[in-house]
Amino acid sequence: MDKYSVEKSLDAWETNAEFWDEQMGEHSNRFHREVVRPKVTRLLDIQKGDFVLDIACGNGNYSAYLAQAGAQVVAFDYSPQMIALAKKRQSSYRDRIEFCVADATQEGQLFSLKRDRPYTKAVSNMAVMDITDVTKLFSCVYRLLADNGCFVFATQHPCFVTLTEKYLTAHPYYGIAIEGQPVKQCYYHRSLQDIFQLCFESGFVIDGFFEESYGKKESPDIIIVRARKL
Repeated sequence: MDKYSVEKSLDAWETNAEFWDEQMGEHSNRFHREVVRPKVTRLLDIQKGDFVLDIACGNGNYSAYLAQAGAQVVAFDYSPQMIALAKKRQSSYRDRIEFCVADATQEGQLFSLKRDRPYTKAVSNMAVMDITDVTKLFSCVYRLLADNGCFVFATQHPCFVTLTEKYLTAHPYYGIAIEGQPVKQCYYHRSLQDIFQLCFESGFVIDGFFEESYGKKESPDIIIVRARKL
């Protein structure tokens, strides 16, 4: 399992950061705009004055989208290089977005993101499958949220996208997100049952769910889940 460690995963994202930022540009790629963003945004239902935690924010494009909608945002990623690129690209939103370096597998680093008021909402776009251990993330997000707050996350569909023959057994593997990226990244497969159970064990109730595909096909590429703190 050493070759799929947090350190190995971080090394890959540090290497891929500039390529990723260039490919995403100011408005993200077509897959994000057409497949991920619409239903994430629908379930998140951003209101002016929302205080949002953006998890594994990448180059900050969705953070900027939230800021434009009237939210105040704390956005984090474990890649210092990615956060540096996000700060540069989203410099015009520095009064509405606070970018931080934090590891989503470390409870102490997650709670360092606590501010003087609870978050009304949290979001993660296509990152749950990139995180070695998400148990602490879900537990900490639950505690960082205000009552009735929600955590909306999009991740690859475990039934149709995992590039191995295993389904029920959680396991890591290497793959690519964008053709041409410098190195492969670590993926961490979890079954649909595992993902839902993680929500329930953390205290959440699931009250929104979509399956979305890229193009006109029957097999979906991603799931979008809304987990609510009641």
